[in-house]
Amino acid sequence: MHDLKDRVALVTGGSRGIGKAIAITLAEAGAAVAVNYRVSGTEAEAVAEAICKNGGRAAAFGADVSARSAVEAMVHEIDKRLGAIDILVNNAGMAAIRGLEQITEEDFDRTMAVNLKSAFLCTQAVLPGMRARRWGRVVNISSVGARIGSGSISIAYAAAKAGLEGLTRGYALRLAAEGVTVNAIAPGLIDTEMGKPLIEAGVPARIPVGRAGTGEEIAQAVLLLVYNGYMTGQTVAVNGGTLFS
Repeated sequence: MHDLKDRVALVTGGSRGIGKAIAITLAEAGAAVAVNYRVSGTEAEAVAEAICKNGGRAAAFGADVSARSAVEAMVHEIDKRLGAIDILVNNAGMAAIRGLEQITEEDFDRTMAVNLKSAFLCTQAVLPGMRARRWGRVVNISSVGARIGSGSISIAYAAAKAGLEGLTRGYALRLAAEGVTVNAIAPGLIDTEMGKPLIEAGVPARIPVGRAGTGEEIAQAVLLLVYNGYMTGQTVAVNGGTLFS
């Protein structure tokens, strides 16, 4: 499938895990892909190289997406090297495990910046072009923790992901008439580095489908939202039946 051959996608946090799977899936659908990273440059370059070897177009772009100046510089560089961004996947995130007694103000602020503020900054940076072309897709990667509280990680993570879903609906309402859709995906437990402690603790046995999900399954949901121009303001739950919405 090459339905997205004239589109350019930016995947934040695209060097590994869910982000890597999304980047590869969008490339297989024909999009040129900007693979963002903050510290995992070697891994991001490897993802971009694998896409190019498979006949696609991709490049790695380092930037702290919680900083406005870094985001603006990155978007400018992507525009020069790959073209104007049509598809934005706000996947960058962090999930530090903190109890109520351990979490600090700095923990809270950093979690909000990486998981929520980054989506605002990246969206603001790409919207002028999307609105001018009257076509754009923004997909925010939330979490089942936004609904169930994410007690095993931290209250900051749950709050940030819930805020991300509110941000999704706010943008969707304002952009619906301009050809730009904004949706979210809320994964449950996924077999990534972040999910391994929970997998090792036996959590998959309590999931109705009996296993953790894969990054590829989240990527398939992203593709669904990219293709569907009538679906906006929605949070798609991909969690193996952990929570019904």
